[in-house]
Amino acid sequence: MSSEKRNNKRTNRFLFSLNLGFFAGLIWGAVHQVFYYFSFTKITSSFLAEPFFKHKFIDTWPGFFIGWLFFILFSIFCSFLYTLLFSKVKGAWLGLVYGLFWWANIYLWVGPLTEMMEWINKLDLNSIITGICLFLLWGIFIGYTVAIEFTNEKKREPFHK
Repeated sequence: MSSEKRNNKRTNRFLFSLNLGFFAGLIWGAVHQVFYYFSFTKITSSFLAEPFFKHKFIDTWPGFFIGWLFFILFSIFCSFLYTLLFSKVKGAWLGLVYGLFWWANIYLWVGPLTEMMEWINKLDLNSIITGICLFLLWGIFIGYTVAIEFTNEKKREPFHK
């Protein structure tokens, strides 16, 4: 097969999103656990599993891994959605907005209603800022990875021999 034909091969969006979401959840779920361990945030890294498990279980190591799995599944869903809706958008800016959108939905609406976390007026400033930063980076990770794959952003990278 010639190199020209190989370069024109289309990416399978389903497998790409599955792979991207898995690694987004794996990496940023681990980062959230580090933030929680070092007390940058009072929100456990297993917060997405809170509505389904007792809090006593969530605070154990097996609970942490279940919560990490929930974050990975959440990231897979979000990467599918981003790829479906925004795969033609260039750059990482929309990914930043996408991460902020998910932070706002979880921290301001879904989280308090499902008792994943307290209402934002009861959270400390460190937890709020840490959550915003984490979701911004997570969104940029998803957005920029999709942009690189589907909008030919590789052409903008400097050429090195």
